[in-house]
Amino acid sequence: MLSKPDFIQKQILIIHQEKDIQLDFKFSNDNIIIYKNSKIANKISLHKIFVIFIIGSFTITSNLIAQANTHCINIFLLKENFQVQSQIQSYASGNFLLRYQQYHHTTHHELFISQCIVLNKITNQIHILQKYNHIDSKKARALLTKTTNSINHTIDYKELLGIEGTFAKTYFSALFDQHEWTGRKPRAKNDINNLLLDIGYTYILNFIDSLLLLYGFDTYKGVYHKLFFQRKSLSCDIIEPFRPMIDYYLIKAHNLNQINPKDFQLKSPTYSLPWKNSRKYTTIFFDGIMQNKESIYDYVQKYYRFNMNPTDNPMPQFIFKPR
Repeated sequence: MLSKPDFIQKQILIIHQEKDIQLDFKFSNDNIIIYKNSKIANKISLHKIFVIFIIGSFTITSNLIAQANTHCINIFLLKENFQVQSQIQSYASGNFLLRYQQYHHTTHHELFISQCIVLNKITNQIHILQKYNHIDSKKARALLTKTTNSINHTIDYKELLGIEGTFAKTYFSALFDQHEWTGRKPRAKNDINNLLLDIGYTYILNFIDSLLLLYGFDTYKGVYHKLFFQRKSLSCDIIEPFRPMIDYYLIKAHNLNQINPKDFQLKSPTYSLPWKNSRKYTTIFFDGIMQNKESIYDYVQKYYRFNMNPTDNPMPQFIFKPR
């Protein structure tokens, strides 16, 4: 299992396919060697890599896959539109005690975890609204108190979903009020903001999924997100408190004039981000993830301990306070 000191030294490796350039990857002496048109372009120690995101087409050797597994490196293969195409994952599949705990949660316990997740998410959303002066400190405290009471008194998932959804509409409308917001529409990509949010959420989801797998979680067995074919419901659960972090970095990018509408293409009714313009936006989100990687690691570690012994270990919280 990856220790925190080791994890702190780890980095995310992002590789973009470039037009008319053949990418190849090979392993040599604990290094990953990247070739462009058969010439060495970069060499990186496998000991420094936590996860690799490869965007576009490529070739990869079986030796590299074996070494990635040995070094607990997860590899995600993304299409040019940032949709996950495939993955090569390293995980502790033999942690049967953890999975036993996952499969034997009571309904009451699952509702408690779900309440904590949603409250944590809304708390971070409130912090971001404060950051951008959409609400003052007094209103924030009152709103958080009211929301906490409502969530603590929910009796089922539908009621909890209703609270989360109602707050989300107010939150996104306020946060994006100066950025042509038309509503959050996951995966619809009907505007630039929704497209970029989907990209940011995809990255943080896969990053969290990698950590959960290293501890041995079955990431398809969720709590708040119920079982659904081919959906990593647990990863969808754990990402919730971290989504506002992605929202924040997108708004920050807007305020720094880093979002250029000319970088995007509209093929009605959806927007896309051409590969040649994607590096800038990838950097925006990955820099944010790396700035908070220790907090993400701590959350997943504490969630593991909570699952193994909920009596002595509280449900973790990720408190995001924008600088």
